[in-house]
Amino acid sequence: MNLGICPMASSSSGNCYLIRSNRTYILLDAGISGTTVKKDLDDMDVQFWELNGVVLTHEHIDHVRSVKAFMNRSVRQSFYATAGTLEAMREKGKDIPDERMRIIKAGDTFTIGDIDVTAFAVSHDAREPVGYFFSRNGKKISVITDTGTVTKDMDEAVKDSDILIIEANHEENILLYGRYPYHIKRRILSDKGHLSNVAAAESISRFLKSLSSPKVPYVMLAHLSGENNTPQQAMLTVGNVLEESGFYIGKHLRLSVIDPKEMGDLLTI
Repeated sequence: MNLGICPMASSSSGNCYLIRSNRTYILLDAGISGTTVKKDLDDMDVQFWELNGVVLTHEHIDHVRSVKAFMNRSVRQSFYATAGTLEAMREKGKDIPDERMRIIKAGDTFTIGDIDVTAFAVSHDAREPVGYFFSRNGKKISVITDTGTVTKDMDEAVKDSDILIIEANHEENILLYGRYPYHIKRRILSDKGHLSNVAAAESISRFLKSLSSPKVPYVMLAHLSGENNTPQQAMLTVGNVLEESGFYIGKHLRLSVIDPKEMGDLLTI
């Protein structure tokens, strides 16, 4: 195996992914319980102590829920996060010992095991949030969630990915006419909120247009709202917007939705 990713959870309730090669195991976010992390790793024949590092996108609880559980284990994985994320976590009582912290910033590239990791800035109502892409032997996996907009720099960061995981949080009309309070709707719809199905599709279209070599990438829709979206609605809206741009599922990309509650399959490249 060169490089692979397994979604362990992706929703407003919790987010966690395993990125791996044959000998390196990286956890992206730890927004589910430590017990669930261990169980999911066991199901993939990966031992908890084999994790080489944990990279964090931002401090919201659905991304850092089990950080303290890691502190209570004998393993000594390093945590990679921005200074803003670490400060915000400390204020919430989820501080990480200095010897286990690796402070990074948007634009940094660092290596964990045999996988190169690059952080890039996203637009979210957190202290200093980032997304990441992971590279090995010419292959690339990018994960871009928890952002209210996709900037040119973000488009550039995920360019030429073999696997792109992108947020498709809500269907705008469902959100607008739903039961959420007005201030919550405003937050979600803002440039520091979450991507709609249409916004995700427009980003995917730009991504496909920018491919520098012929390939049929895997694209996975993530972080769906249980209140304001469904997998069927996300696939329908994204598929329609892509077709309007001349891109067709199965021909130009492989498109799927990450199950918000169940661990997905390991996808390898």
